[in-house]
Amino acid sequence: MRDPYSFTPMLEEGVNGAPPRSLTLGSDLTMNQKEIGKFSQNDAKTFRDFAAHLNKIVEAIHPLLDAPPVDILGITAGSLRKRLGAVTTLLPVIKCGLQLGRNIPAFYEVLTAPAMKILNQWFESEPLKATLATDAVIGVMTSSNNTGSGYVLLHHVMGELEKAKGAWGYVEGGMGSVSQAIACAAQSYGAEIFTEKDVGHVLLGSDGAARGVVLKDGTEIHSKVVLSNATPRVTFKNLTPQAALSPEFIKAVDQIDYTSPVTKINVALDKLPNFLASPTPDNKPGPHHQSSIHLNCESTEVLETAYRQAMNGRPSDRPMVEMTIPSVLDPTLAPPGCHVVSLFTQFTPFYIEGREWTSKDRENFADTVFDWVEKYAPGFKRSVVGRDILTPPDLERIFGLTGGNIFHGSMSLDQLYLARPLPFLSDYRSPIKGLYLCGSGCHPGGGVMGTPGMNAARAVIADLKM
Repeated sequence: MRDPYSFTPMLEEGVNGAPPRSLTLGSDLTMNQKEIGKFSQNDAKTFRDFAAHLNKIVEAIHPLLDAPPVDILGITAGSLRKRLGAVTTLLPVIKCGLQLGRNIPAFYEVLTAPAMKILNQWFESEPLKATLATDAVIGVMTSSNNTGSGYVLLHHVMGELEKAKGAWGYVEGGMGSVSQAIACAAQSYGAEIFTEKDVGHVLLGSDGAARGVVLKDGTEIHSKVVLSNATPRVTFKNLTPQAALSPEFIKAVDQIDYTSPVTKINVALDKLPNFLASPTPDNKPGPHHQSSIHLNCESTEVLETAYRQAMNGRPSDRPMVEMTIPSVLDPTLAPPGCHVVSLFTQFTPFYIEGREWTSKDRENFADTVFDWVEKYAPGFKRSVVGRDILTPPDLERIFGLTGGNIFHGSMSLDQLYLARPLPFLSDYRSPIKGLYLCGSGCHPGGGVMGTPGMNAARAVIADLKM
């Protein structure tokens, strides 16, 4: 568990020899108000009500996003028995509406409005608004001034960890430990797992139903059902025989938006970064080192400029940087005294003014990012012993993330809930009998990996019982 969870240092001259100001947020409301009070006493007083306002909405809609979307086709077509069964999918919606009550208009506003409209209603200080606005754009090629960014803001305050709502934490041993835990659990129930084996295509029977997969080495693996955790485009364009899908369906798949602004830079350091705004001598970590460290986030204007540069086809020359240092809490990740750093940067386009990224482009952008980190934490560049730069095309090529999109599809309002990944394809099933989606691209709320797998499994079980 990490607490505090957010640290935003300023680039400014300290007053009377004091360090530059910073904004640190965590689970302690009193401490948060004290931190916010550095910039605005009014915002410090308002913050409690703002947090409570969002929590009311989150508590109401979170169960809705963990349930399969309403089965519109089932309700409107088929036998009476099928329609009655489909009506049960309305229950989470009804429950959500009842819990929201008089907050329904507020929920509608957050869902559809630009995040800045919401934040401007509550706050006046730029460092606080910019810090909160990062949650409205993180992983998404959008501006906090764009319609729908309010939902992205809401999305990133959902969830819980160790039964603590809104809590954050690091996985011991790195994120791969999650995959290993899932693998061990599956193997304990008899699953066989093949790694480093590329799938060529889904194997279809004479009846057009999925009967397994064919690996690129020609090996056939037969099964009653196939679940794909790949993006919808990879699933239906690369892995499914095109003759089995209608031209209309293929055209719809082609129109799914996967635009991503993210370049991820993994860094190995021989020394802990020492921030001017909160200095810690002798390579000793402070509480802020365990946070998401927001750089170039002092004002919303800085974020807006970075976004507009990427929309014009250029990597941002003052990018938004979210730095995490998981080795501060998890010493298994690096040798003693050394650290691993993740730099989640925005905004970068998939193509640079219409052309592909070159090795020089990658290095130049990373140098720009490091130059900015250096301004906040002098000595950072000297401590770097290695770096791995992953632009949107790299994320697509290496991890199969179409467009480099970490959510398997943009989290715009036209690609959520009933329309994710496509209208009338939001129940984890596909046009191919026996082929199901179980990745982030089919989660009704976007971006959550665990729930679609469980809901896809429920759909499989329901179909096998029929």
